[in-house]
Amino acid sequence: MTENQALTESHLDVLKEIGNIGLGNAATALATMVNKRIDMAVPQSKFLALDEVMDLMGGLEEVVSCVSLRLEGDVPGQILFLFNLESTFNLVDMLMGMEQGTTKELDEMGESVVKEIGNVLTGSFLSAIGTLTGLNMIPTVPMFATDMLGAVLSTSLIAGGYVEEHILMIETLLFEDQEKIRGHFFMITEQGSLQTLFGSLGMTI
Repeated sequence: MTENQALTESHLDVLKEIGNIGLGNAATALATMVNKRIDMAVPQSKFLALDEVMDLMGGLEEVVSCVSLRLEGDVPGQILFLFNLESTFNLVDMLMGMEQGTTKELDEMGESVVKEIGNVLTGSFLSAIGTLTGLNMIPTVPMFATDMLGAVLSTSLIAGGYVEEHILMIETLLFEDQEKIRGHFFMITEQGSLQTLFGSLGMTI
């Protein structure tokens, strides 16, 4: 797929469905984990170029929390779930039952909370993709890091062979009362993986 091959409404409908199924999976898992209801929404799912990802997250020097894993099987690639620093701290407060603004830096417990939420959300979206497509996707053990976006992306892309023009992005919002926390799921695929993904649904790109 190149820049000149636009995604159709049907492709975008598939992305929306992945987001919705993943949302249901994540909400259930999250409620079980923290023993309270956290409302969730997926405002948008779309493909972005690498430079658009950088702009979306605030630039190369923006500090982010990242849960990342390698995806093997039918659709090889790299998965990232990113929160900016403010969202990271607010997420810890929300899930630990603390007043918003309490967390100012990540301690070991905070890191554990963010990593586990990233695992839940990432696993939920991957499960949704597998449910829709029937494809075999094998995630490696997730890694957690807090670093500048540029460092996170270069580490993730260093293996090479990824299609950087079309990165699947699923925006995620978590709500509790008036508090809202935004995170982003990214799936960076190897050459041919998107064709496999949509081909499993009888669609071409």
